[in-house]
Amino acid sequence: MATFTLPKNSRIRKDGKVHSATGGGRIKRFKVYRFDPDNGENPRYDTFEIDLDQCGPMVLHALIKIKDEIDPTLTFRRSCREGICGSCAMNMNGSNGLACTTAIEDLAGEIRITPLPHMDVIKDLVPDFTHFYAQYSSIRPWLQTVSPTPSGKERLQSPDQRAKLDGLYECILCACCSTACPSYWWNSDKFLGPAILLQAYRWLADSRDEMAGERLDELEDPFRLYRCHTIMNCANVCPKGLSPAKAIAETKKLMAERAI
Repeated sequence: MATFTLPKNSRIRKDGKVHSATGGGRIKRFKVYRFDPDNGENPRYDTFEIDLDQCGPMVLHALIKIKDEIDPTLTFRRSCREGICGSCAMNMNGSNGLACTTAIEDLAGEIRITPLPHMDVIKDLVPDFTHFYAQYSSIRPWLQTVSPTPSGKERLQSPDQRAKLDGLYECILCACCSTACPSYWWNSDKFLGPAILLQAYRWLADSRDEMAGERLDELEDPFRLYRCHTIMNCANVCPKGLSPAKAIAETKKLMAERAI
C-alpha cells in the first residue's frame, strides 16, 4: 500500500492566533489559513470571532471586516463582489466557492477557510494561477478563422447557433471546478482540467470558428482530455451553475464522430 506524507514545510502549525470578540451579539468563529513565505514558517490557522450583527451577510464581508478591523496582514483576492470576476474563489468548510456569493448563514458551525486545493500558495488565501492561466492560453481561447472577414459585416450567427454557447460563455475562470477534481490534483501537469476543457469546448461549439479540426487534434491525448472520469465534482461546485463535465462529454463525442 502506498504511503503519502506531507512535506515538512506544509504541515499546519498548532500555535495559531485567536482573536476573540468583545461584547455580546451573534458570534461566529472563522478559522483562516495563514501562510507567509517570507518568514520561513509553516502555515497555521488563525481564529477570528466576528459579531454577525456588525458584519455583512457573505463570507467576503467577514474577511474584509477581519482585514479592516482586526488583522491588516490577512491577504486574499477580491474585486467585483458580485460573483462575476471569480477573484475570491476559495475553499470554505471543505467546498470550493466564491466568498462573495457564499452566505455565512449557509455554513454551519465554525467556518474554516483555506486557499483553493492543489495549487501552490503565494500568501494566505492567494493561490498561484500561473500554471492554470498557461493551460488556458494553450487552447488558444479566441475566434480562429481561415476565410476572409465579410466586407463591412460581422461574422453572424443564427439564434440557434448562439444558443449552443449558453452554459459555456458564462465561465469566469475562478478554478473552483478544476481544484475540486481529483484527476486534476494528480495529473495537472498533463490533464487540462474541467475549467480549461469547458473553455475549449466553447470554441468547438462556436459556429463562427473554423479551426475545430485543429482544436480537436490538440486535445487528442490520453491525458489532456481523457483523464476526466465524470465524477461531477466540477458541476457540484461551479458558482455559476455550469457543467464542465457535460462540455467534456460533448468534446469526447466530437472526437468519436470524426473517427467514424
